Amino acid sequence: MQPSDRATAEGFLFTDEYQLTMAQLYFRMGMHEKEAQFDHFFRSYPDYFGLHKAGYCVNAGLEWLLDWLQTAHVSDDDIDYLRAQTGLTGRRVFADDFLQWLRTHGSFDGLTLHAIPEGRVVHPNVPLTVVQGPLAMAQILETSLLNHLNYQTLIATKAARIRESGRGRLLLEFGLRRAHELGANAGARAALIGGADFTSNVGISHVLGYPPKGTHAHSMVQAFMALGEGELAAFQAYADVYPDDCLLLVDTIDTLHSGIPNAIKVFEELRRKGHRPIGIRLDSGDLAYLSIQAAKLLDEAGFPDTVITLSNNLDELIIWQILTQIEQEAPRYGVDPDHLIKRLVFGVGTGLITSRGQAALDGVYKLVAICDKDTWVPAIKVSETPEKTLNPGHKHIWRIYDQRGNATADLLSLDDENPREMNPLLLQHPTEQMKRRTLAQKEISEIEPLLVEVMKEGRLVYDLPTIEDMRRRRQADVERLDPGVRRLMYPHIYHVSLTERLWQLKRDLITAARQEHNQKPTG
Repeated sequence: MQPSDRATAEGFLFTDEYQLTMAQLYFRMGMHEKEAQFDHFFRSYPDYFGLHKAGYCVNAGLEWLLDWLQTAHVSDDDIDYLRAQTGLTGRRVFADDFLQWLRTHGSFDGLTLHAIPEGRVVHPNVPLTVVQGPLAMAQILETSLLNHLNYQTLIATKAARIRESGRGRLLLEFGLRRAHELGANAGARAALIGGADFTSNVGISHVLGYPPKGTHAHSMVQAFMALGEGELAAFQAYADVYPDDCLLLVDTIDTLHSGIPNAIKVFEELRRKGHRPIGIRLDSGDLAYLSIQAAKLLDEAGFPDTVITLSNNLDELIIWQILTQIEQEAPRYGVDPDHLIKRLVFGVGTGLITSRGQAALDGVYKLVAICDKDTWVPAIKVSETPEKTLNPGHKHIWRIYDQRGNATADLLSLDDENPREMNPLLLQHPTEQMKRRTLAQKEISEIEPLLVEVMKEGRLVYDLPTIEDMRRRRQADVERLDPGVRRLMYPHIYHVSLTERLWQLKRDLITAARQEHNQKPTG
């Protein structure tokens, strides 16, 4: 791909065709510069094969979206390409007057964004990003926004689950080779936000300011074996080159009878020379049993603090099973399970970078209000599936914490409402009228607004947090969830609620839309 082609593919035209055809329709109808508001949210948590489901998500991707917004401007090449498009009859799709307008106004400088910061725990049907600005340009943004935010949120969520299942042990992201092309960079970034400590991806590690991590492949041992040198010579060569960073992959031949004994011989030589070996990596077989036996052999050889890195198709459930097996089986072999678990490192590749079991987050971007004659009009989408019916209008998002300091609900209110002033506070289920609960203010320890302004009329007005800031925010949010919500299997449902006024607005708009639909034409 030529550099100019890449600029076209990844720049302003990084959108779907129907966004541009709708923009032209708005232009033709004189609607294109009407102020509009779109909400971005996801409808349901990732459901991994239907066997286990997330009870929360971790928001990610915002910084990269903001970077794209500030650099994506329509170019002469873009206009030439659009001018050449024809429909089924050979008629041009885009007219000259629209293209002239697009050439002049084809940037996102008129848009204002509010968002929940990256690293925050988030829940279904809660707006993560709110976009306000001219209708045509806000419409064109939809595709790129969803592309930037859905995937990183999906991967950050998977990483958070894996970190939880691994009890906070060191987590390495190893997925570059199995990722979806350059999506590996976005995935590695999201994994770092969600819970991975490091990634093997060298380029993105440099960009984000983290040292890349890795060991060696089986091929290194195979090469020495093929040349008649053997596994021990391979290990010794690696130790000679990296005496202070020596972590050896021990399962190329026979883990317990060759790999670990040869690694111990190399470690003993390193120790005699004043170096401290890092440890071993297990990449096949019964990882729980092998880690127990490896710990026993390493302990007996005087290396009780070397790490044992586990890899090979890991995910949150496999790690959970491994740790459970270690706790049950290690004492039988005289190995302290707590000490063994503390020395474990998890290298997770395909299962993390592809979010195995749930390949996409169902994030959507919906029109919720439009300005007509200086008056904002709420917009509704009515669905036969109640969960897909929008929560309309300008809204604030609040997180309600109970007396224990735990998050108990996210509340959507109209923009002129303040739940801190409501006593009691009514929490209405978004779709079922009879499901509601009330909280007295004395039952609430904190009510926190979640949305912050990040871009005002195309200008960044937000101090971008570091990855470390996002990690701390994620950990704090996760710790304030009830244990049932954090469960890997069948988590408890976290409540997302509406205020009474927002609920009533929603019901009124649904009723009006259905009445209009049911009216019979006269004449």
